[in-house]
Amino acid sequence: MEYQVPQFIEVEDKIFGPLTWKQFIFVAGGAGICVTLILTLGTLGWILSIPVALFALALAFYKLNGKSFLEIMEAAFNYFVSGRLYLWKKDPAPEAKKPVVALPEHRTKLGLSESKLRDLAWSLDIKDVNAPQEAE
Repeated sequence: MEYQVPQFIEVEDKIFGPLTWKQFIFVAGGAGICVTLILTLGTLGWILSIPVALFALALAFYKLNGKSFLEIMEAAFNYFVSGRLYLWKKDPAPEAKKPVVALPEHRTKLGLSESKLRDLAWSLDIKDVNAPQEAE
């Protein structure tokens, strides 16, 4: 038995002629605001209705990289409102010069030089990141 598989499911249905429901709402709303501005404010209404009409048309038809203007506006709003987390990789601190300290006699008898002792102390102070965590 064969079944028909729906094609073009990403395409919205055209409800009002060549316009989708969202496009119709944006165009009708923009036109309504423009008419109201023109009827109430006269010449100033004509000037103010131009940006309103451009914004309504951008919401209805403009796409950037496959995203609608409404999605771009939403992303811009979220970017400016939300906090930001800056991450960087901290460079290891340069080794500070340590004062030269004379080793007591028992350390020299064990064969521990100053550099070996410093390496041992360094390895004890550093926790291995790759080691499994123990329950505390």
